[in-house]
Amino acid sequence: MIRTLALILAGGPSPALSILSAERAGAAVPVAGKYRVIDFTLSNCVNSGISNVFVLTQHQPHSLHNHLGVGRPWDLDRAQGGLRVLHPAPTPEGGGWQRGTADAVRYHLDLIDDLPIEDILILASDHIYKMDYRPLLQMHRERKADITLGVHSISPYEAYRYGVVTVDNNSNVTSFIEKPRRPGSSLASMGIYAFRKEFLVELLQGGSDTSFGRDILPRIINEVSAVAYNFQGYWVDVGTVQSYYEANMALLTETPALDMYDLEWVIHTVSSQQPGADVTESAHVENSLISDGSRVQGEVIRSIISPGVSIAPGAVVRDSIVLHNAEIQAGAVVDRCIIDEDAVIGEHALVGHENHNVPNQDAPEWLNTGLTLVGTRARVPAQVEIGRNVVIHPRTTERAFRKQRRIASGTTVGP
Repeated sequence: MIRTLALILAGGPSPALSILSAERAGAAVPVAGKYRVIDFTLSNCVNSGISNVFVLTQHQPHSLHNHLGVGRPWDLDRAQGGLRVLHPAPTPEGGGWQRGTADAVRYHLDLIDDLPIEDILILASDHIYKMDYRPLLQMHRERKADITLGVHSISPYEAYRYGVVTVDNNSNVTSFIEKPRRPGSSLASMGIYAFRKEFLVELLQGGSDTSFGRDILPRIINEVSAVAYNFQGYWVDVGTVQSYYEANMALLTETPALDMYDLEWVIHTVSSQQPGADVTESAHVENSLISDGSRVQGEVIRSIISPGVSIAPGAVVRDSIVLHNAEIQAGAVVDRCIIDEDAVIGEHALVGHENHNVPNQDAPEWLNTGLTLVGTRARVPAQVEIGRNVVIHPRTTERAFRKQRRIASGTTVGP
């Protein structure tokens, strides 16, 4: 594995995550209480014996830089190899910003070309899964492939979100179609590509294609040696609000498909120095995940509570995700919501209150299942009623609610 470089692509914006990615990279969105989405890909690398890792950033990079640091939680703070976080900068000619996945790798070809490596493993940063990359790389080398794609079976109804791959009986890739309307296969690209270093450098040098999935792979797949590695384990793309919510809620089932307690495959992260969770005598908790540093005095049902959250007496949190240091004040009801970091829900406010499932007026394709989002540092005043599929933008103050104490379903409220 020392001859392999892992490139984790974490630079693109994530508009389908709505306000969750407004002030942070999609890879830095909290998940499963204490983790960040990128923790899964990073942990897969180190658990697979890959210690040479580049993280390519661009959109809201400070959120990732703060989380990753020098890579110590993943044992990647090393003199040789280890973790390097790379961010583009404008050139004197006016270029430099990355326009897609291939463009991001092309921008750093000079660094890649100087490394004594044989293979480059390109990974997405917005997927939740546990995967040993060694069998994929072994297949890649044994088959002497130019490129090996990680693939996973999906429902045909989800194919529009992915690159769809067809293969023959020997796992040779015969076609790659990005986000087809009518898929001819149930195999989706996982955004995992193993390249021979020389092949990748030659492919990208002097080119102008910006995306692997949209531009390069559909064009070259029949001209090179390309094979598919079919991954059978749990894998989910959390690039949309709905998939993010469902992936979190799936952790609360009796036997979750993703085992977070597997001591043989630990998911590493930055652990904040906080005391244990305080669940008081007045609290009532059912089927929920309660993180360190949180204080629960109210009712929590089928919800995920991140570190530092405060839930006051009489408050109810149901079927929701509450992120770091948010405050749910006395008597408030939060139902089927995502409450972002440092947000405050005032006393006796009702959030996610209506039964009318009106799609959000600004993002009907992403918010149409009844989820209400409250952005980071937003303040919802006392006794306000907020419907479903509502978006409260980050840093919205109580002044935004002065003229209306009832926010109808499908509404967007600005700062």
